[in-house]
Amino acid sequence: MQTLIDHKVGYDDYELHLINTKKFKTNTIALKFSRPIEREDITKRALIPFVLQKGSAKYPTERDLRLELDELYGAKFSITSAKKGENHIITFTLDLANEKFIEGEDELLHKGISFLHEIANNPKLDGDKFDSNIVEKEKETLENKINSIIDEKMQYANMRLIDEMCKDEKFGIRSHGYLEDFDDIDAQSLYDSYQKMITEDQLDIYIVGDLDEEHAKSILESKFQINRNPNASIRRVEPKEPSEEKDITEAQKIQQGKLHLGYRTGITYQDEQYPALQVFNGIFGGFPHSKLFLNVREKHSLAYYAASRFESHKGLLFVFSGIAPEKYGQAKDIIMEQHEAIKKGEVSDDELEQTKKTIIHSLKETIDRPRGIINWYYQQVIGGKEMTNQEMVEAIQSVTKEQVIAVSKQVRLDTVYFLTAEDGGAENE
Repeated sequence: MQTLIDHKVGYDDYELHLINTKKFKTNTIALKFSRPIEREDITKRALIPFVLQKGSAKYPTERDLRLELDELYGAKFSITSAKKGENHIITFTLDLANEKFIEGEDELLHKGISFLHEIANNPKLDGDKFDSNIVEKEKETLENKINSIIDEKMQYANMRLIDEMCKDEKFGIRSHGYLEDFDDIDAQSLYDSYQKMITEDQLDIYIVGDLDEEHAKSILESKFQINRNPNASIRRVEPKEPSEEKDITEAQKIQQGKLHLGYRTGITYQDEQYPALQVFNGIFGGFPHSKLFLNVREKHSLAYYAASRFESHKGLLFVFSGIAPEKYGQAKDIIMEQHEAIKKGEVSDDELEQTKKTIIHSLKETIDRPRGIINWYYQQVIGGKEMTNQEMVEAIQSVTKEQVIAVSKQVRLDTVYFLTAEDGGAENE
C-alpha cells in the first residue's frame, strides 16, 4: 500500500493540500469551506449548494455549466454540504482527466481550477443579490428533500435520536436545515450568507493526482484569487458525559419498528484510544461478522438489520436496528447483552483479527478513490491529528483485546429512541 503524504502549503487565507499519487489518470480538486455550526444560519448554508449549481456569471444556465464540463473532457462536478462534529462543511469537487494522458493538452488543470474559481467566486446574480427565481425554485428542492426524510424511516429515526440526545448541543442542529426558516430566506439574505461563507470560512483546497506540485501550486496562486478575511476555525469539543438515560417512543403508521440507541464514548479522532474504538465498533456492530449482526439478526431473528457506527469528532456511537414493534424489549435486551459481553472480555482471537483485517481493508478501499483520499485527510483537519494511512494501519494492527475491553467500559448508553407502529410497541408487550 502506497503511503500517501499530504504536502501542505499555508497561505494567509487558505491552506493548500497537494497529495501526489500515480494511482489515477485523473486529478481531483476540492474546496472545503468550514465554520462552526450555528442554528441561525444552517438552513441558508444548506441551500447555498443548490443555488450555486444552477449557474455563474460566465455560465448563466445549467446547460452552460454542462457544456463547459463536456469541454473539460467530461469532468464531474458537485457541491455538497455536511456536518462533521460541530462544524458545517460546504465542498466543491471537480474530477477531471489528467492532461498527461491527453495528447496535445497541457492546460486542463489550469482550466479546471479556473472553472472552480468561477463557480465559487462569481455566482449568477441579479444586481447585488442572487436570482430570486432560482432561490425560490431551490427552496422547493430543499423543502422536498427535508420532507422526504420522514419517508426514509431509518434516516428519520437516526435524526430524531440525535435531536433528543444532543438537544442542547450544536451537534443536535440538523445539517439540512429547517422548514420554519424558509419564510425569512430570500435572494438577498441568502447572498449575504454566501458572502460570509466565501470570505470568512476556513478554506482547505485539495489537489489529488499525478502532479507536478510546483506547477499545480503556481496555477492555484495565479488563478484562485478571492478577497477573503477568514475568521472561522474548526470547533473541537470535549466529549460530553452521558446524562440520565432517556427513552423516547414515537408512533407512526409503519410496520417495521426502528430501535436506535445513542452512546457516549468519550473518545474522538485525536485520542490515543481512537484505533481501539474502531476495533470495538467493528466487533460490536460495524461489520457482518459483528456481535449485533450475528446475535440480534441471525441467531434470534429479532431484527431485519442491526449495526453500529461511531462519530469520530463528537465521541458518539449509534446502534441501528429494524425490528417488529412487539419485539422491542427482547431486542433491546439482546443489543445491550452484546455490549456487556465485550465488557466481560468475551472477544475471541478470531473476532479481533477478523475485525482488524476488515477495518484495514475498508481503509484501503477508501484511499483507492481520489475523493476518499481527500475525505481521509480532511478528517485530520477536523480532528486535529495528523496520521498517514500506513500509520493508521499500524495503529489498528497493534490494538489489543485489553484495549478493546477498556474502550467498551467507557461506552455508556445515553438515549434510546423507538419508532413504533401506532397499534403496537413496547407498551403492548
